[in-house]
Amino acid sequence: DMEKVVLVTGANSGIGLALCERLLTEDSQLLLCLACRNMKRAEDARSALLTSHINAHIDLLHLDVGSVQSVLTAAQEVKARYNRIDFLYLNAGIMPNPQVDVKALFKGLFSRNVINMFATAEGLLTQQDRLNSDGLQEVFATNLFGHFLLIRELEPLLCPGGQTSRIVWTSSSNARRSAFSIEDIQHRNGTEPYSSSKYASDMLSLALNRHKNSQGLFSSVICPGLVMTNLTYGILPSFFWTLIMPIMWLIRIFTNTFTLTPYNGAEALHWLFVQNPESLDPRAKYHSLTSGLGKNYTQSRQMDIDEQMSEILYSKLLELEKVMRRKQSEGNADK
Repeated sequence: DMEKVVLVTGANSGIGLALCERLLTEDSQLLLCLACRNMKRAEDARSALLTSHINAHIDLLHLDVGSVQSVLTAAQEVKARYNRIDFLYLNAGIMPNPQVDVKALFKGLFSRNVINMFATAEGLLTQQDRLNSDGLQEVFATNLFGHFLLIRELEPLLCPGGQTSRIVWTSSSNARRSAFSIEDIQHRNGTEPYSSSKYASDMLSLALNRHKNSQGLFSSVICPGLVMTNLTYGILPSFFWTLIMPIMWLIRIFTNTFTLTPYNGAEALHWLFVQNPESLDPRAKYHSLTSGLGKNYTQSRQMDIDEQMSEILYSKLLELEKVMRRKQSEGNADK
């Protein structure tokens, strides 16, 4: 059996790093590629992983999924290094300048809705988005489009024929249909770009399965539950989380979506690694769950997704890809 090639975006901390740790424990023969924006932090992550897995084969790749040029350059590098990819974990994501409606939060803390409030952040969480240097909305570019472009670039390695390859998206329970508009896929006109981008990635996964399953490429979506990572600490200051931690552990007895640690949050990502792709449901989101007693398990739940809309999104992304490639080659010609 050949060693599996696994590429993970956003691998240097949080859920991405926990996933890498779990994958190496599962299969020490892996060829693991950490694709990260910050190479210093990637080096640190690699050292940490090598401490517990001395003989592991870990490569680093510089990749900023929010930049078209960076994605194209990184993809060339990947194609030079490997002849196939077995697993592509699309885990990088940003939530810039999150704003919390504190009044709604405190009202919610003492209401029946408290569990749902933490699980989905519905009505609580908005972000300030901005344009990046490519002229795209930053959250859309990083969480969705850069990953889409990466898949398109790596298709020769993902669909080499005669084998199956897997794409796994780290989505969120904050992915809500109401936050997404097919007329505004970049979410230029809204205040919930994170939710919109995650709902779009759920739809894109469905479309990828429709177009690529016949070529041996399978896409899945996971939800890590509520995990304490840099992203979460960016939403509210850490003293707040410390304050409500007792409440969270209490709530954990009644709900299993409070995974809390990155290790627990990576449960569904790890579970998918050992599943047979043909047995998976393309319309399901696989949830990392942790019981009140701390037992981890994965559960599939149907996604609220419109087939037709997912198809329109797919073609809009292909259109945008053409536009961005044209811009890129014009820009390079000018240099």
